[in-house]
Amino acid sequence: MRALVFGTYDTRSHPRVGILAEGLRRHGLEVTECNQPLGIDTAGRVAILQRPWRLPLLAWRIARCWFRLARNARRTPRPDLVVVGYLGHFDVLLARLLFRRTPIVLDHLIFAADTARDRGESGGVKQALLRAVDGAALRSADVIVVDTEEHRQMVPEGLRDRAVAVAVGAGDEWFEAANAVAANAETTNAETARTMETDRLRVVFFGAFTPLQGAPVIGQALANLAGEPIEVTMIGGGQDLARTRAAADTNQRVTWLDWVEPEKLPELVADHDVCLGVFGTGPKALRVVPNKVFQGAAAGCAIVTSDSTPQRRILGEAAIFAPPGDPAALAAALRHLADDKVNLTRMRSAAGNLARERFVADQVVQPLIDHLHTLPALEKHPAPANLPPPENPTAS
Repeated sequence: MRALVFGTYDTRSHPRVGILAEGLRRHGLEVTECNQPLGIDTAGRVAILQRPWRLPLLAWRIARCWFRLARNARRTPRPDLVVVGYLGHFDVLLARLLFRRTPIVLDHLIFAADTARDRGESGGVKQALLRAVDGAALRSADVIVVDTEEHRQMVPEGLRDRAVAVAVGAGDEWFEAANAVAANAETTNAETARTMETDRLRVVFFGAFTPLQGAPVIGQALANLAGEPIEVTMIGGGQDLARTRAAADTNQRVTWLDWVEPEKLPELVADHDVCLGVFGTGPKALRVVPNKVFQGAAAGCAIVTSDSTPQRRILGEAAIFAPPGDPAALAAALRHLADDKVNLTRMRSAAGNLARERFVADQVVQPLIDHLHTLPALEKHPAPANLPPPENPTAS
């Protein structure tokens, strides 16, 4: 079966579609790409929405990318399946025009109206417009991929039978980073030396500082931990960064990094003991399992995140949970890990084992593979075989 991954996605900044593509390959599909990155991420698109006079810029970029996508699509062999990548609300409309009789999978990881509302855009007219964008995108797809069952329930009832929940997962580079750190510790005993020298818990958070991430809650927790043997690295920037830094201002053991190249982020995260998830209290925050949870676990970190239904479902006993919006509980969880190195080791091992079992690409896409088997248009194709990758980064 030939699958074409299509759209204006950017796997460097949003690796989700790359994980889907790799998972399909490992299940025996022949996967090719027709990709022209738009160059505007989620935050940029919301910013354009908040400043309508910038909409012509978005329209111009989409038109330019679509011209190239249409030209390149004509040069590719006819696919049996088209997968439209992340932020493909408009791309799926073009895909429907170009591939009228081909089943189309839309990776609808975010709902436009829901995301804009979470980031403070609640205007009635704009929300109505974004709901229309979501609706048009969903109707254009034969299969709608979301990340949690809670998001699947947001798909309109008449289209819900097309929807399948596929976890975000983690790319091979995160597992490779964990293996590299483990190998280094074995050969140089660097981990033991570091622990004896500092005896400090090393904690990392990375993200876009959006409301669902609850970064100000982390900042307040860090203030509660001022003077304690816990070193924290905070990576990224966004609308809640200033509030977070102000909240954590009394803690001198926090390092703030505005940006880390995507290629270097896995290794940096893997060099920490704990990776923080999200702690927001809004409706969207309670429906997601963030990419940093999957990636941090794959990198070999213990996971501390908010106590929500989807996160407990995915992580089970392989994470430590704090109530959403509760900085005191978050501080207590980190303090406990700093004081109990045996439990820290156990939690790191549990997260890593879970990631190797369930967060690798071929395991992540299994629900999508199962759903594809039910499509009448694909009945003539044999069920894809589970083919292992040439070199499995999770083996060690």
